[in-house]
Amino acid sequence: MDSLTQIALGSAVGVAVMGRRTAVWKAALWGAVAGTLPDLDAFIDHGDPILNMTRHRAESHALFFLTLAAPLLGWIASRLDHRADGFQRRAAPSWNRTPSGGSDPRSGGAWGHWTLALWLVLITHPLLDAMTVYGTQLLLPFSDHPYGVGSIFIIDLAYTVPLIVGVVAALRLKDARGQRWNAAGLVLSTLYLAWSFGAQQHVDRIARSSLQQAGIDAQGLLVTPAPFNTVLWRLVATTPTQYHEGYYSLLDDQAEVRWTAYPRGGDLIARHGHTDPVARIAAFSHGFFSLHNGGDSLLLTDLRMGLEPSYTFRFDLGSPAAVGHVPVTQLGMRPDLGRALPWLWQRLQGNTHATLGAATP
Repeated sequence: MDSLTQIALGSAVGVAVMGRRTAVWKAALWGAVAGTLPDLDAFIDHGDPILNMTRHRAESHALFFLTLAAPLLGWIASRLDHRADGFQRRAAPSWNRTPSGGSDPRSGGAWGHWTLALWLVLITHPLLDAMTVYGTQLLLPFSDHPYGVGSIFIIDLAYTVPLIVGVVAALRLKDARGQRWNAAGLVLSTLYLAWSFGAQQHVDRIARSSLQQAGIDAQGLLVTPAPFNTVLWRLVATTPTQYHEGYYSLLDDQAEVRWTAYPRGGDLIARHGHTDPVARIAAFSHGFFSLHNGGDSLLLTDLRMGLEPSYTFRFDLGSPAAVGHVPVTQLGMRPDLGRALPWLWQRLQGNTHATLGAATP
């Protein structure tokens, strides 16, 4: 998910666990910090754009390594918390000081409490990421399988806003009412995740029925939401030689999908599929990729993230004879937002005749 969402989730979890044991702002701040840490791997340059893609959400998102990091991070937080609390007691007027060893519930959290809170913050980050389609390697070092449920888009305000509202309320109220607001935000966002998964399974059944009716013998089927919502869904079905793209809105009148076929480059895949860049993307994308001739170069595309013909991850592999032996270049393309957003709104409402505008590089 996007950085703002991970900060909001981390803060909400931190407040939920530590909000009664320390100052609410400390719980929210440490939650935001721990919620951001796993994504710092995005600043690591592996020297190759495909490696940069497939090594993101790797060790820094692995449950095993995050569990090992939690006690150390919890120790740092508890030490700083107690030092800050001691400074505040010394700076307070004598008539307003809390006696040492007193029962003030906000006198600083213990190491065990901070460890639990930050462990929950750390592991909820990759677990949420795994609900997107990108691919999160949760089980490293035991498995490098990239998990991606694909039931929520990387930016979805319906998930993020309840978290932000709950945290802000907790920071402003600083009492049990604020805790209830924060808990409500976590519950609503979690229910939205459950809704997205249920909606995905519903659309999956419709898509498989439509494929059967269309006589398409698909090897793989991808069902993932269109940007910013869970009402309109993008569908990609692959065969050895083609991929078929379609859209289905929960507001459509008919429970059917109109498929558009595109060449996938079956001959090129058979010829170059063993090379390192193609094999990496094939594994990371779970087979949802294409390979095309682009003039003097081969173009490798991850079909999961984008709207035809615009894709976030498209790579120039160089000449066919040199694939795997020359530097790879990433070619980014995005839709023309002036056309794409109106189409998205119209298609979401069930307008099956809406057409998407052309892409711009």
